[in-house]
Amino acid sequence: MRIVSSAPARIDLAGGTIDIWPLYLFHDGATTLNAAISLRAHAEVESRNDGRVEVRSIDTDRTLTARHWSEFDGAGDLSLLARLARHYRLQNATLTTRGESPAGAGIAGSSALTIACCGALAKWSGTSDGPDHILQVAMNVECQTIRVPTGVQDYRPALFGGIAAVELRVDGITRVALRVDASALERRIVLAYTGRPRNSGTNNWDITKRHIDGDRHIFDCFERIRDTAIAMRHALERSNWDEVGRQIAVEWENRKRLAPGVTTPTIDDLIARAREAGATAAKVCGAGGGGCLFCYGPPGKRSAIAAALAAGGARLLDYRIESEGLRVG
Repeated sequence: MRIVSSAPARIDLAGGTIDIWPLYLFHDGATTLNAAISLRAHAEVESRNDGRVEVRSIDTDRTLTARHWSEFDGAGDLSLLARLARHYRLQNATLTTRGESPAGAGIAGSSALTIACCGALAKWSGTSDGPDHILQVAMNVECQTIRVPTGVQDYRPALFGGIAAVELRVDGITRVALRVDASALERRIVLAYTGRPRNSGTNNWDITKRHIDGDRHIFDCFERIRDTAIAMRHALERSNWDEVGRQIAVEWENRKRLAPGVTTPTIDDLIARAREAGATAAKVCGAGGGGCLFCYGPPGKRSAIAAALAAGGARLLDYRIESEGLRVG
């Protein structure tokens, strides 16, 4: 028996970090905007004939094997996969994973991988978990693995695909699909890997602690990030592409104020090169400090922007906006 699954990574357009519980509860109208992209995480569950259980990561070239799923304690190598295998009581089978996005890219590759694994393991175990249950398991197991709170937005593009707003309210979290011309947005965005991974857990946890401790500067930054996400949503829904670019630029300025490590000299240099080539806005994906950035500009300038980023040492990522989320077969 063999089950394969995949789930897309995402670009966070605006409103990131505010999606970490309980931060959004302190900002009425908190919203994040994201777009699923075609860089996918893949999972495969295949039966064995020796009664053992194995988890394997192609990306890290690491394998963990046990006689029984209960022997996986979630410590050490492949903690995420081991915890998932334990949760779904995987036995007499191998779970193998691989990702298409660079490690530490800031485009939610780990969240996509977790969703892909949950989808495959749920089908393998015969539990047929619904979307809400898969979301809960994925978010909680990833939190156990990285040992800091996780945001809620990253699992939704992986599960549902498309371009969406995630509304963060006291009475629950709602994903709202946005009617946006995906090809028009693609033509304006160049996605590139800076060459250095980021550590979102460290950055986000420091920001979360400062917010909860009453840091007024952090609170005000999140108020502006919230307002920018709302304004960008309106611009996207109206196909007001100039305003979308303006709001991306505003979002980046607000995000840099959250912590000193959000931007780096390498990121600043790449953004400067892109602007000289015609980009009107740019921002890092995820928590910053490395990983991916995207540059926004007129379609006619896209090639020049891409060339400028490549000349600066960035690795261009070929992508499209992905309408389909989790696939299990």
